[in-house]
Order: sequence, then C-alpha cells, then structure tokens
Amino acid sequence: MNGQQTSSVRVSDIVGVMERLAPLDLAEEWDNCGLHVGSLRWPVKNIWVALDPLPSVVRAAAQERVDLLITHHPLFLRPLRVIDVDTAVGKVVETALAARMAVYCAHTNLDSAEEGVNHILADALGLRALVPMVASEARACDKNTHGCPGMGRVGVLDGPVTLAQLARQVKTRLNLAFVKVAGDPRQVVHRVAVCSGGGSSLLEEFLHTEAEVYVSGDMRYHDARRVEDAGRALIDVGHFSSEHLVVAPLVEKLRRAAHNARWPVQVAACELERDPFAAF
Repeated sequence: MNGQQTSSVRVSDIVGVMERLAPLDLAEEWDNCGLHVGSLRWPVKNIWVALDPLPSVVRAAAQERVDLLITHHPLFLRPLRVIDVDTAVGKVVETALAARMAVYCAHTNLDSAEEGVNHILADALGLRALVPMVASEARACDKNTHGCPGMGRVGVLDGPVTLAQLARQVKTRLNLAFVKVAGDPRQVVHRVAVCSGGGSSLLEEFLHTEAEVYVSGDMRYHDARRVEDAGRALIDVGHFSSEHLVVAPLVEKLRRAAHNARWPVQVAACELERDPFAAF
C-alpha cells in the first residue's frame, strides 16, 4: 500500500485489498469471483458493500455516485450469450456502465476466507475453537493468525445447552423473527457446525463431524429427515440472514485498509437490502 495520500485510487487498489482478504484461489471451481463490470483502471472515491447486485441496489448506487460496488453474490454465475437491457442482469450492466461504476464480487472465496462469512457466522453464534468443516486444498492454516480457510466451520459452545435453548439463542443473536428446527428439542448440544448461505451441499460433511447441530440456510425437507435419522439436529436461519452479516465487517476492513494507506475513499454498507422472505 502507498503511504502517501493520493487522489488516484483505482479499482485495482481496492481489488488488491479484497483479494488479500479473500484470495481467488479459495473460490470453488464452479464459481465466478472477481471484477464483473468495469475496469481495474477506473478511479475510486466512493465504495458500497452489499450482499446482492440487485437492480435496485445498482440504481441507488449510481444515484449516489458510487464508483465501486462490492457484492457477495455474483452478478454473472454462468457465461452470458447476450446482454439484454430489458432483463434484470442486463439492466444492471447498463446502469453500472452508464454511471462508470465497477462491480466486484467475492463469493465462495469470501465464504472460505479465514475471517470470511463462515467465520463471522460462527463467531456471531458464540462458537469458539473454530475449524473448517471442509479444509481448503489451496491454502494451509496461517500460523500467525491461527486461522484456517475452508468451507463451513465447526466450533464448541461455552457450555452445553439443549437444542431448544440453542435455537432461542441463535434467533436472538441473529435478530431473527423465527428459525426452523429439526431434531429433538431436548437434545444436549456441545458442538455446532455452520455453513453460510445454502447448506445442503455440505450436509454429508456435517454428518461426518462430531457436531450435534447444523446451522445453515435453504435446507430441504429431505435434509431435515436425513439429519433426524442420524440423531442430529438442524437449525435453518435462512440464506439472507446467514450471509448478510458479512457486510458490516467487510466495510470496516476496507475502511481500515484505506485509512492505513491514506486513500481518500469513502466506504459504506448499502442500507437497502432486506430478506425477500417475511414472517406473517
């Protein structure tokens, strides 16, 4: 980082910070992380962080003269055959380019990062002695930070609780109106596994851990039956709630990096996003 204050901060400078926090080699093979719209050469003074590159988010960012929008979920996951501005994705591209706003996405690399989404979710639930549920093949544990990259996290509680007590704690800690629970409410829990976003893909990995409970989102009916049959438990907190909590810490990390580098940039969280599912 440059120790001299400069007005010529570029997208590439911020991308450098992001890729130290969430290296691209941590991304899953099927994923599409990195710069989706814009140029690494474009200047940056105003940055927003959001979970999704929604048309409403991009429109608001353009109105606020945001130069770089950083999101967790990708704008493009599969190759496009055409950019049709009458579609949601096409409209996002059109709006971003017209505003000369770059869009950068950190998805499964941010999930797996040492202090990424899964680590933040586990920490929010009060888990300690964290280890990845699936260790990264790309990177080993960092001896300096004692952090280990990888998908999911498994940790221990400060003391044993019942599943019913844990469910109430999870609901309170994540500020949720409700959670969905599968398993015996009286079951005693010592160890918990978490997976941000949709956890079905790591269900078998959870069952190979010593954790009694799996906390994730987007869990299916047959996932719950599989967990019950194994004598384990499941707490579904929803996709949005398991991931949106990364936004504020990421804003703080970017602000700290900009401050240390004496970059004259503003970093803020997008305040527009809401869980698409509501409790009635």
